Amino acid sequence: MDAQWLWPGEETWSKPLAFVELDKVDLPLQTITLPPCPVIGIGDEDHPLAEQLDAVIAAPITAEALAQQVEAVPRSAATIVQLLRILPGLSREAGLTAESFAYAMLQGSDEHREWMSRQPARETTSPGEGRIGLAREHERLIITLDRPEAGNAIDRIMRDGLYEAFSLAVLDPEITTVSLRAGGKVFSLGADLGEFGTTVDPATAHAIRMQTLPARMVIPCAHMLDVHINGACIGAGLEIAAFARRVTASSRAWFQLPELAMGMLPGAGGCVSLTRRIGRQRAALMILSGKRLSARHALDWGLVDAIVDDPA
Repeated sequence: MDAQWLWPGEETWSKPLAFVELDKVDLPLQTITLPPCPVIGIGDEDHPLAEQLDAVIAAPITAEALAQQVEAVPRSAATIVQLLRILPGLSREAGLTAESFAYAMLQGSDEHREWMSRQPARETTSPGEGRIGLAREHERLIITLDRPEAGNAIDRIMRDGLYEAFSLAVLDPEITTVSLRAGGKVFSLGADLGEFGTTVDPATAHAIRMQTLPARMVIPCAHMLDVHINGACIGAGLEIAAFARRVTASSRAWFQLPELAMGMLPGAGGCVSLTRRIGRQRAALMILSGKRLSARHALDWGLVDAIVDDPA
C-alpha cells in the first residue's frame, strides 16, 4: 500500500484496528480495499475518503475508548465491521439472516467463551418472568414491556411475547398504529444475561432466531411503529426500538450497545436497525466503543427524533 496511507502496508491485515488521520491524507478519490479489521478515520467527516472507512470518530466517542474495546476482542470487532460493510446492500430481512449467521459464529468463539467463563454463577431464582402488556385503543395497539423488577430485561418469554404481539399488528388490517412502551423507570436493560449460554450449539441458536426473533415481525409494521424511551435503553431493547418510524426519548434516557465486550455483536436486529437509522459508520462507533449516549447525543445522531418527557 502507498506510503502516504497512514496505516502500515500489508501488516494491517493482521492488526486489530487501524486509524487514518484524514487531514494528512491527500490522495485522489478512489475505491479502496479495506483490511478485515476496523479502519477508523480521525478528522473531517466530509473528507472524500471518510465515507469508505468503517467510521469516523465523533463526540462523545474517543479513539482511545474505541481502541481499548477493540483490542480486547479483535476477532469479534473484525466480524462486526465486515457485517456492517455488507448490510447496506441487503434488504432488512436478508440483513437479519446475515446478522444471525455472524452472531452464531461468535457464539462459538474463544472470545465469547472467555467472557462466559468470567461470569458469576447464575441465581437459581428469577426476579420474575417476562410479561408483555397489550392494549387496544381503536386502531392503535399498545405493546408494553412489563418486567420492571428486572429492568425489563428481555427473557425468552418476553421475546416470544414480543414476536406474538408484533405478529398481531401485522395480521390485523384494522391496526394502523403500534406503540411500544415500557413500565418502570427504564425502557430495557437488554437481553436477560441469565439466559446466555442456555443454547450452546450455534446452528440451533440460529434456527431459533430465524423462527422467533421479534425483529422479523417488527419490520413489516415498522412504518406504523412509534417508541418512547425513558431511562436506560440497552442492547436488545434499543435494537428493536431503532426499527421504528418514530422514536422519542425523555431527557433522562440513555443508550448503549455493550455486546462487543462479551465477544458478541448486537443479535436482536441491531446491526440492521441501527445501520438504517443512524448510518453504518455511527452504528459502528456505538457497537465498537460500547459507549453510552445521552438523550442529547442520541438526538444529534438521529437515534431519536425528539426529546419528549410526557408522551401520549
